[in-house]
Amino acid sequence: MQPERRRFLRAEFPRRAPPTRPPNVLPEANFVDLCNACGDCVSACPSGIVALRDGLAELDFKRGECTLCGDCVRACEPGALMQATTVKSALRARISESCLAFRGVECRICGDQCEPRAIAFRPLPGGVRLPQIDGESCNGCGACFAPCPATAIELQPTTESCA
Repeated sequence: MQPERRRFLRAEFPRRAPPTRPPNVLPEANFVDLCNACGDCVSACPSGIVALRDGLAELDFKRGECTLCGDCVRACEPGALMQATTVKSALRARISESCLAFRGVECRICGDQCEPRAIAFRPLPGGVRLPQIDGESCNGCGACFAPCPATAIELQPTTESCA
């Protein structure tokens, strides 16, 4: 039997990852109420990573990284992205078990791409250095996401407020 059919018969459905919203996003329920899919944030993004998905603004880190420039925030007329003195992402990177380093293969591409240097590599006696993300330094820009050859980087929403 095909694995997809087995999952269906057991009622095991793949869960969709939480949406990756633009910087300065309001809490999800408020964002959903206010975002009118006008697309102003999409056209304002110089990196081209803001897209409309299911009628709401979402970041697509396969296209690049967020520079946290705030152009999408300033372009948001309905106020689904709040105006503030600082532009902050509510996302933080996480490295999954599919990381090549966890499999004994030396790879530091994520760390090379990380401008705030939030990814460090701790030595492991007799093995390759393992990546470790400093949650305080990670700004959620997603620069580490696309270059990862093992697609081991996940950008997950934090519980902190963007205000």
